[in-house]
Amino acid sequence: MNPQPRTASVAGIRAAFPALEREHAGRPVAYFDGPGGTQVPRSVAEAMSEHLLRHNANRRWAYPTSAETDAAVEGSREALADLLGCRAEDVVFGANMTTLTYHLGRTLGRAWGAGDEIVVTRLDHLANVAPWRALETERGVTVVDVPFRLADGTLDQSVLLASITERTRLVAVGWASNALGTVTDLAPVVARAREVGALTFVDGVHAVPHLLPAARALRCDFLACSPYKFYGPHAGVMYAPAELLDALDVPRLACAPERAPERFETGTGSFESMAGSAAAVDFLASLTGGASRRERLGRTYAALHERGDALLERMWRGLEEMDGVRLYGPPPGAPRTPTLAFTVEGHDARGVAAHLAANHGVFVSHGHFYAAHVTEDLGITGGLVRAGCACYTTADEVDRLLEGVRDLR
Repeated sequence: MNPQPRTASVAGIRAAFPALEREHAGRPVAYFDGPGGTQVPRSVAEAMSEHLLRHNANRRWAYPTSAETDAAVEGSREALADLLGCRAEDVVFGANMTTLTYHLGRTLGRAWGAGDEIVVTRLDHLANVAPWRALETERGVTVVDVPFRLADGTLDQSVLLASITERTRLVAVGWASNALGTVTDLAPVVARAREVGALTFVDGVHAVPHLLPAARALRCDFLACSPYKFYGPHAGVMYAPAELLDALDVPRLACAPERAPERFETGTGSFESMAGSAAAVDFLASLTGGASRRERLGRTYAALHERGDALLERMWRGLEEMDGVRLYGPPPGAPRTPTLAFTVEGHDARGVAAHLAANHGVFVSHGHFYAAHVTEDLGITGGLVRAGCACYTTADEVDRLLEGVRDLR
């Protein structure tokens, strides 16, 4: 019997990230800002540089660098398909998730009007709300706003499912909250949407760095993510079944490609970002062994999920013992990502972040993170402090964060 391949150690993972060599306040920087954008391994930067310096061209022309760019784009689709659990022809690239979502909203909205409804949630990033809200004024549709439970930052599935009716044309839901770390069970939502003939758009930006998607198995219609949240470059990626994209009235130039996925990709793409996105997937797959890239990704995600849970619990338990610190979102053990939001009595979030950076070399995010409805509904005016664990986070770094917060009390 062959032993299970081991996942790379944290020390081995950290060696791949040049950013971890940086020091601030006399200490190595501890990056807890991953939910807003992770650090990049050397292999991703090298893949982007290699494309720009040796293969840079536009597509479908009769010379080698153009053919090499064609091959790089197709290889990138295959890599992202392995990550998302779909086919290469279902992978759309774009500038970012927000731009892709606005483009999709304009596309779908061409067929909708008064009497049609779109369901959104108060837990979501505004990138999964504003593009659909725009159709209220542009097309006369009705947007149904589903609240979240203030006590633990979760959606009430019964309320969400009851909001999906025969008038619903689209359900826009986040897989995980980028502010609170909440993970939502998507299967019942997708099933209910399909029951009434509605489409489902999943914002997977915060989830995909921590939860391996299976888009086709889930049977959602769209799932968007951002490679820069899982060790890649700034770019956007969307899963959309090719058959569905081919049937949509997509705004496009008359001479642009007619078939999916390129019919949805306006203008010339960032081919170097596609190469970097594929390299980020391959980096994750390289952290363990397996017969296929998808199998390796599954093992990597399982191992990193276990590590992330342990780090999150260490951080949560340490913070909850401190007077004046309030934690938000589901507790350890509940479905969530290793992203923790908190406030410190007597200090606004920016002040806490500045203190942690200046005195402890700990970099955390602060504010509402474009999940503005979350802070609004929680009544938070000074912003949240957000600390997210990534594949390179260590227990010692968590302890340093706790030390820094403790210094404020």
